[in-house]
Amino acid sequence: MKIAIMQPYFFPYIGYFQLIKSVDVFVVYDNIKYTKKGWINRNRMLQNGKDVMFSIPLKNDSDSLDVCERELSTDFNRDKLLNQFKGAYRFAPYFEQTFLLVESIVRCEDNNLFRFLHNSIVATCNYLDIDTEIKISTEVTIDHNLKSQDKVIALCEALGASAYINAIGGIELYSKEAFSNKGIDLKFIKSMPFEYTQLGGEFVPWLSIIDVMMFNSVTMVKECLIQSLSLQRVR
Repeated sequence: MKIAIMQPYFFPYIGYFQLIKSVDVFVVYDNIKYTKKGWINRNRMLQNGKDVMFSIPLKNDSDSLDVCERELSTDFNRDKLLNQFKGAYRFAPYFEQTFLLVESIVRCEDNNLFRFLHNSIVATCNYLDIDTEIKISTEVTIDHNLKSQDKVIALCEALGASAYINAIGGIELYSKEAFSNKGIDLKFIKSMPFEYTQLGGEFVPWLSIIDVMMFNSVTMVKECLIQSLSLQRVR
């Protein structure tokens, strides 16, 4: 059984969904610290030929809280965010169907940050016909005081993983020997360049999955989930 484990992100880039597609079980961390400068509640979209940031505003709270303990701001204006997307992509070829998905996600009424993000990940996977089982980390019985690699290995063991797959950016975080000692094959997935026609100008890569879906048919995106990647073992 192939397992991947990641923290939740808001409309992440296509590589996140390639990772989900490549495994049997995808575990989303809910008991992980929220980081202000990370990508948990923000990402990038195309606007007037340039990449700009969009985000979900959060209630002011302690930096020590986990993602599952954070709440969306009471000032979060869902219409304003939707209008941002509409203004940026209204002339995109697949705007209508993609906007329906985006709107259903943004209008989720749950103000808990983790549940809001979890819903967005599940909804996007359903839209792209990704049938990978998605689990929440605290629902897996392990010692949740474990950290980093030890926690990943514990989750893999609890779920009966034969292979752990992670994004290529985390290659320095893990030891091949530590996983092989537990009978787990350690692999990394690398997203290959996927260039497509945007609204004129120079192509801007690695934007939110929203950008990919606005300019490509669902069929094309589904093909990219499988074809535009490489799987590598640690040497």
